[in-house]
Amino acid sequence: MTTPITSAIPTLAEFEDAAAVLRDVVVRTPFDISEHLSDVLGAPVHLKLENLQRTGSFKIRGATYRLSRLTAEERARGVVAASAGNHAQGVALAAQKLGIAATIFMPLGVPVPKLLATRGYGAEVVLEGATVETPLRLAAEFAERTGAVLIHPFDHRDIVIGQGTLGLELWDAVPDLDTVIVGIGGGGLIAGVAAAVKARAAAAGRTVRVIGVQAENSAAYPSSLAAGEPLTVATTPTIADGIAVARPGDLTFAVIRELVDEVVTVSDDDIARALLILLERAKQVVEPAGAVGVAAILSGKVEASGPTAVVLSGGNIDPLLLQRVVAHGLAASGRYMTLQIPLPDRPGQLARVSELLAVAGANVTEVLHTRHGQGLQISEVVLQLSVETRGAEHRARVIEILTSAGFTPRVVED
Repeated sequence: MTTPITSAIPTLAEFEDAAAVLRDVVVRTPFDISEHLSDVLGAPVHLKLENLQRTGSFKIRGATYRLSRLTAEERARGVVAASAGNHAQGVALAAQKLGIAATIFMPLGVPVPKLLATRGYGAEVVLEGATVETPLRLAAEFAERTGAVLIHPFDHRDIVIGQGTLGLELWDAVPDLDTVIVGIGGGGLIAGVAAAVKARAAAAGRTVRVIGVQAENSAAYPSSLAAGEPLTVATTPTIADGIAVARPGDLTFAVIRELVDEVVTVSDDDIARALLILLERAKQVVEPAGAVGVAAILSGKVEASGPTAVVLSGGNIDPLLLQRVVAHGLAASGRYMTLQIPLPDRPGQLARVSELLAVAGANVTEVLHTRHGQGLQISEVVLQLSVETRGAEHRARVIEILTSAGFTPRVVED
């Protein structure tokens, strides 16, 4: 059953009160105008650098405000949460600041930097389960058994209000704001931002578009909005694990259904390209879930209508994942590819391929030349090359040159 809309949407006064509560804990993160994204969209694009927030994401806003409103008796019982990373860190730091004992359940595969940061903020961390579903169940059982207050990652009014303080900062920094683009997992951030920004706009006699973005492999909102109620959808793995939520929250769904103008989806390739652009052009390290708004612009899912703010919601990415994502982003952008080329086993073939690649202007980064395996005949070898290219057109030209010379290159998918 969804929450009645009249009780779901916080007021502007509630957001302003929350901002005052958070003033000494939350960083007022900077903005950066992206010339490249502005050119792509055809309108000024302002990046809200919430990846530079304390704990590396916006989650500290909602967690701190939620914990600040606990009664003395609730604080004495402690808090418990389940998370694969950002919510865990937000709750842990908020609890530390307020002197509240915190227990965080996390899956076994949680990235090491997020695990160490959560422990570093003083929380007791329990590792259990292959996915976040197990920690969610264990956290609920822990709350039932001990009386600790369960801190939901998104579906609570105080969480929504805390996250929505970011919307006040968007309005203050971009007074002619026309469009806001925000990633969606469970919906706490976009629900708060949409309510805060639209309340400010209404007070000024204006309107603002709010567009949500989900990873297409884990997109519960499009079908839920079409059905008029929260639905549980089947999800498949996505690099944007921070927004991989199978079912919208009841409260967040009610707000989003009323206030969010459009929800679009992006692929993992789109997200990888966005991370690469943010690294190269904006010099920002952003986690996949935090880059979906930029991915929506680059993939043409958003149309220009005026000054646009994109929330880079987090920057907590494991260095090993970043390495893989950058490689995937280069491949998706046509700037890197791996080729397998069958060759007759006779002298000069490797030299000939190298000569053709030099003519094509492709830079070879790795070579494997083998006679073994891969179903080869005795008289055959296979040459595997990793090469740098300058984009999709150049990549196609490299393949054309090799093919015209009688070779049969095959692109190895990432």
